[in-house]
Amino acid sequence: MSGLFITLEGPEGAGKSTNRDYLATRFREQGIDVVLTREPGGTPLAERIREILLAPSDELMASDTELLLMFAARAQHIDQVIRPALERGCVVICDRFTDATYAYQGGGRGLSHQRIAVLEDFVQGALRPDMTLVFDLPVEVGLARAAERGCLDRFEQEGMAFFEAVRQTYLQRAAEHPQRYRIVDAAKPLQDVQQSLDQLLPELLVLTRG
Repeated sequence: MSGLFITLEGPEGAGKSTNRDYLATRFREQGIDVVLTREPGGTPLAERIREILLAPSDELMASDTELLLMFAARAQHIDQVIRPALERGCVVICDRFTDATYAYQGGGRGLSHQRIAVLEDFVQGALRPDMTLVFDLPVEVGLARAAERGCLDRFEQEGMAFFEAVRQTYLQRAAEHPQRYRIVDAAKPLQDVQQSLDQLLPELLVLTRG
């Protein structure tokens, strides 16, 4: 595949969607075709699975159910959107991918990373992001921002300990694989965050040119 796969990761309120759009604009200014997408979701079927995952419910969802639904949506997303776009040579910018599964279902829910890795290999094969930007900020800041958006989804209703585990998992993965990850300080004002993205852009452009 000749395209470039960039994923944006981070906890609640990190501004991933806003900065995904900003990055896309910067790539398009260079004449590069960009596909924007998100997880869970990205296709009509995967978006329906997203609704199940995010909607609060009186029935407690088992952690294994949550994990399998995440990968079911991901399998559809990869088949219908990500692989075809990469094969066309596009830059694919995805709001969350499998790192989020390690962070939320692994770190937050306490599921085995080895079990997640088995599903990762099964669903993705050799597909991995070329670059992952982790938008990091203190948990309390992110949750306050999420609360400002209105009604909280099923994940956003989790407690501080859950999100601390999510954050630490992201940071641990970034520390273990520094060649793929870049940390972005998402606690800063938006203008400063986007200035940080501008500083990363030359590195990303080099990747698009092989």
